[in-house]
Amino acid sequence: MNDEARIRELIERWAAAVRAGDLAGVLADHADDIVMYDVPPPNDGVRGIDAYRETWPPFFRWLAEGAVFEIVSLDVTAGSDVAFAYALLRCGKPEEFRVDPANRLRLTIGLRESGGRWQVTHEHHSFPLPIGAPAAAGA
Repeated sequence: MNDEARIRELIERWAAAVRAGDLAGVLADHADDIVMYDVPPPNDGVRGIDAYRETWPPFFRWLAEGAVFEIVSLDVTAGSDVAFAYALLRCGKPEEFRVDPANRLRLTIGLRESGGRWQVTHEHHSFPLPIGAPAAAGA
């Protein structure tokens, strides 16, 4: 299996762990020095595996209320020791998709390879700004 396929499998395993509410599975392939920029605060992101771990229980509760989290598209580019991936996901509750069926969570992941193992070092999650919503100052 080539590196792109290994990384694709890692991300799909991570998404399955998210859907299952499996915190150990979510954390399994993340570096201790992970940096994540997420949709909810803090606006300056979370840094380190302990802070990353703390973000998941509220998300798991939200999923248990009927939300979906599924990869729609995934692209991976791998070098010899660094890689990145970007994806679109259906992430929301059914009533949200009835209002905006095309809405997608945007995901970008940065990885590094060390000792024959790929690890996620960066995650960035975002939603597009709804049409007609005011843009942030300076944007």
